[in-house]
Amino acid sequence: MKSNFITKITLCGLLLNGIYSHAQQTTLEVNTSKTITKIQPTMYGIFFEDINFAADGGLYAEMVKNRSFEFAMPFMGWSQPNSNTHSLNANSGIATPVRTSQNSNNPDFCRILINDDKGYHIINEGFRGMGIKKDAKYNLSLKAANHNNAIKKIILQLIDKDKKVLGETVITPSSTDWKDYSSQIIATATEAKAQLKITFEGTGTIDLDMISLFPEETWNNRKNGLRKDIVQLLYDLKPGFLRFPGGCIVEGRTLENRYQWKKTVGAVENRETMINRWNLEFKNRQVPDYFQSFGLGFFEYFQLSEDVGAEPLPILSCGMACQYNSGELVPINELDPYVQDALDLIEFANGAETTEWGKLRANMGHPKPFNLKYIGVGNEQWGPEYIERYKVFAAAIKSKYPNMIIVSGSGPSPDGAFFDYGMQELKKLNADIVDEHYYKNPEWFKENATRYDNYDRKGPKIFAGEYAAHPKGVEDGLKENNWLSALSESAFMTGLERNADVVHLTSYAPLMAHVDAFQWAPDMIWFDNLNSFGTANYYVQKLFSNNKGTDVLAITKDGKPLTGQNELYATAAKDVVKKELILKLVNTSGKAQDVTINLSENNVNAKGKLIILTNQNLEEYNTIAEPTKIIPTERDYKMSGKKSVLNLPAYSFTILKLKMK
Repeated sequence: MKSNFITKITLCGLLLNGIYSHAQQTTLEVNTSKTITKIQPTMYGIFFEDINFAADGGLYAEMVKNRSFEFAMPFMGWSQPNSNTHSLNANSGIATPVRTSQNSNNPDFCRILINDDKGYHIINEGFRGMGIKKDAKYNLSLKAANHNNAIKKIILQLIDKDKKVLGETVITPSSTDWKDYSSQIIATATEAKAQLKITFEGTGTIDLDMISLFPEETWNNRKNGLRKDIVQLLYDLKPGFLRFPGGCIVEGRTLENRYQWKKTVGAVENRETMINRWNLEFKNRQVPDYFQSFGLGFFEYFQLSEDVGAEPLPILSCGMACQYNSGELVPINELDPYVQDALDLIEFANGAETTEWGKLRANMGHPKPFNLKYIGVGNEQWGPEYIERYKVFAAAIKSKYPNMIIVSGSGPSPDGAFFDYGMQELKKLNADIVDEHYYKNPEWFKENATRYDNYDRKGPKIFAGEYAAHPKGVEDGLKENNWLSALSESAFMTGLERNADVVHLTSYAPLMAHVDAFQWAPDMIWFDNLNSFGTANYYVQKLFSNNKGTDVLAITKDGKPLTGQNELYATAAKDVVKKELILKLVNTSGKAQDVTINLSENNVNAKGKLIILTNQNLEEYNTIAEPTKIIPTERDYKMSGKKSVLNLPAYSFTILKLKMK
């Protein structure tokens, strides 16, 4: 399953001599014998939020939008082109949404009356279309109740914009009661914007619900599972943790539309569809058709964490709606149900099959516990109201699960009155881990590579839970993931790694975005209905995570850490398991630089690997059409004794790996 995006290259010596002939000289000392601190396995992880169509329309491979007619406008995503006053077949049929009280979580279905079966059909547009690939198989399922057995056939076709059929199948509805049906369509062509057309033979009435279409090929070949190409990108990161289900989506614009994990588990057809809080948040990119089916729910998040080898890190509402929106509060004396949700979630993840929630997990197909170790209380709330509620959660969780590590929040910014107050109070409470967020310009990231050098070593550990460099004056989706932003993040991350005794978890945010349906940028991974790719920022994260090591070592210039002197940043580590020395060096200068590295001991092999991520144009970025403009390159490297000479290109992030004797 592992994929290798690092291209091995051989660089021409003459070219190198020409490039580096005027490079600046720097000498660094590396103490290979003394460990400064350990690096946590959770150091580099993934932050997932359902923004930018990241779940429905993205990671969750369902291709039918509004499959159960539960959107606020029940027929959104569907059309009946020949059932209107402008059609010659206006009376051929009509589809009508119907609400029933039989299932409070899934009350709506579609009732279709066919008067003339010569042309009536309905069409689902998918999530900005449906991506299909030639010869690939797509599994179709639906629920139907065929009144009086009047409808003889349901013809289901994938069509392109010109209505050309790209694959079809037929279902014969055989019951007047609700019954599940399934079939398969094999695509005859590749199309990014296909749609699903449903036509009927016979005249009369039929009810339809849960009309669903998934690619047969999903991650781990799970039926109705996740998009394989996107999960592969996550797997390749080798993440230490997966934080879910997001940030502000946890809080909700109001408490009513907060994320409630219990509504996202159990049978998929019984999960209550809800409008996505990001649908109208940004005036310039409103998406009224953005809903959550919760087909990707908490069970699937835990399962995904297990699949990619990451610790699960769920974040739960603390009874405070987003303070940028309503700021609605649950009174302290009414907080018990929220606290119970947290305790029940831990039982769902870790409880025995004999417990209520452990039994549900087992019934969903995972008898063994998920071994949950972390839980987050609130997202980025601030002020006395948050601290007051955090105390209640912490007391209840620690009382029942004393070893559970609780992640608390310090507000939406890395400084200011809200941040200072939150950190001060959480220190008093001996909080386990504090989540810090920073969305700043690239200059801030370079200037703050020393942010954690002077943090209180006796205070809470740090989770750099959401961060991304936002280039100044760039507001154009993909362009915001330019090389300048990624390079500045790599400089900042050397400071995170150097302070691994304080910083235990870090994650870029947001994780992903659909190129045709995004609300927020930059994002680490971009995708359309057929393809996905990693940005330059993705490769920075991947290189740090894949080469983090286990122990931090000292790397200094004139006795001081390299934190931006001569626009150079560096960190050193060893991996005691793989027996490797790993040096990470970032040159944010527009000029190449020569770096001489002196090792304290002659305890490494001469031959090693040099990995370089660079581009001479800071405004360059990867795209769907050109996903490999900025990717790492790898070549063999040979050093002499305890001395290594590296030529760092302008605007580059370089990793030197040497086997230790």
